[in-house]
Amino acid sequence: MKTVAIQGGAGAYHEIAARAYFKSRGEEIEILPCARFKDVITEVKRVPGRVGIMAIENTIAGSLLQNHELIRASDLVVVGEQKTRVTHCLAALPGQSLDDIVEVHSHPIALMQCADYLDALTRVKVVEEEDTALSARFIAEHRLAGHAAICSRHAATLYGLDALDEGIETNKRNFTRFLLLANREMAAAMTRGEGTSKASIVFTLPHAEGSLSRVLTIFSFYDVNLTKIQSLPIIGRAWEYLFYVDLTFKDPVKYRQGVDATRPLTSEFKILGEYAACHEDAI
Repeated sequence: MKTVAIQGGAGAYHEIAARAYFKSRGEEIEILPCARFKDVITEVKRVPGRVGIMAIENTIAGSLLQNHELIRASDLVVVGEQKTRVTHCLAALPGQSLDDIVEVHSHPIALMQCADYLDALTRVKVVEEEDTALSARFIAEHRLAGHAAICSRHAATLYGLDALDEGIETNKRNFTRFLLLANREMAAAMTRGEGTSKASIVFTLPHAEGSLSRVLTIFSFYDVNLTKIQSLPIIGRAWEYLFYVDLTFKDPVKYRQGVDATRPLTSEFKILGEYAACHEDAI
């Protein structure tokens, strides 16, 4: 049975995504909660057979920029992705009503995703916490009347809270994309025999006119589709950027040809992982 390191506590969306990913492969997993994303990286590197999962982008909140850099610097390999619908509920102690609530606790991104709902609760103080599920657990363990957590329905049930309201996210098309991470030996075992149709890469470019356009043109020529491009400034190197790019392809040979043609135009080129894309009909 694989152990999967997640950021957050039991009942967190990372756990939900991890279980969905491995269930589709007929595997049971054990969850290892971690306080911070950097702790997920540490735990995966510490035990060779361990896997990690990390949120990378959300359809409302956008990219988790710090996670791009954590993955690049870790030397771990992206072995898969999971896209999970995020549905928030407002959870409180049994017997509480919405009129009783004076404080709402949750992760900042979850609070952002429920901004319209929270704006309507004019008497309520909003408190940022490190995790959605841990917010629910804290309220349950300390029997905090008048407090509510924004979390998954799974977390609310797990910690014995009642859902006072459900589906409170502003945009009902609220999805988070997660990346599965493993060390190189484990990555080879997990992707062996599984067709690859997606890659995550990172590179830098010279500060010259048209440098990015030339790279994109080459990938297009080889029928490689760019599904995401994210730039991050390089600290200490003014006006230079790392470009994180997700690619999809039908022909692995042409994808490889595109990569080979692109490398000479870039520097610090690194393939973060090649894996099977998550099909939209799976979510």
